[in-house]
Amino acid sequence: MSILPLETQARETALGRGWRAFAESRMAVLALGLVTLLIGVALAAPWITPQDPYDLTQLSILDNMLAPFSQSLDGRSFWLGTDDQGRDMLSAILYGLRLSLFVGVAATAIALLAGTTVGIVAAYFGGRIDAALMRLVDLQLSFPAILVALILLALLGKGVDKVIVALVSVQWAYYARTIRGAALVERRREYIEAAQCLALPRRRVIFRHLLPNAFPPLIVVATVQVAHAIALEATLSFLGVGVPITEPSLGLLIANGYGYMLSGKYWIAFYPGIALLVAIVAINLVGDRLRDVMNPRLRR
Repeated sequence: MSILPLETQARETALGRGWRAFAESRMAVLALGLVTLLIGVALAAPWITPQDPYDLTQLSILDNMLAPFSQSLDGRSFWLGTDDQGRDMLSAILYGLRLSLFVGVAATAIALLAGTTVGIVAAYFGGRIDAALMRLVDLQLSFPAILVALILLALLGKGVDKVIVALVSVQWAYYARTIRGAALVERRREYIEAAQCLALPRRRVIFRHLLPNAFPPLIVVATVQVAHAIALEATLSFLGVGVPITEPSLGLLIANGYGYMLSGKYWIAFYPGIALLVAIVAINLVGDRLRDVMNPRLRR
């Protein structure tokens, strides 16, 4: 019978306490379940939707502008109606949600990696390196995110990869600032000073001691920034500078239906807007609860 190392046992005990604290909020647990459900249906969209809304061979112009719960001439049911091109709105929303989640998670992951690298280097080495990197962070944070993203996409053009680059460019500074603050606190602790006195390699001090203990605040920031990235991508696509019209996007669906709102075809923009709102609110609720769990002093 194997005995787990004390460090592993302590980590598992901390995770158990963290989950119990998280589960004290029913709203947070519900939001986490909703986020999990949204991710599941988005990933399974090609298999559970009645049609591929971006496959022209599956569309019929005779099915355009059908109201919710209508049926087509061949007997197919459209629970959320169709748009001006005859696309099933339920299928289009699930495909759009899939792209929105992918863009949000991908941009957050890349920005997290870049910002963590900058923040850790600044906190560990200090001095002129810290000053130069933090001035760069301050410069980035001084500009509105939407403005920087619009300028970058005007230069780069449309595309999912371009949108991710723009989102990374406006998000990495948040992680750099957060990880630097946490790392400066850990940098002055005894175990870091002991590791340096033992002449341990810098790589080991940073990756084995400094980074794991300074990383938890980034989990909260990353969760909130996923929702921010999704909202920003939808805004850019709504303005016509985000993903191209050949790609599914909740922002594009809302923009496509916006012109039909006054004519009574509310469902073309309304249901994609509801899906976007639910995703953003659910992710933010999870992030807020994580913040409260990791820093009990912030609990209301």
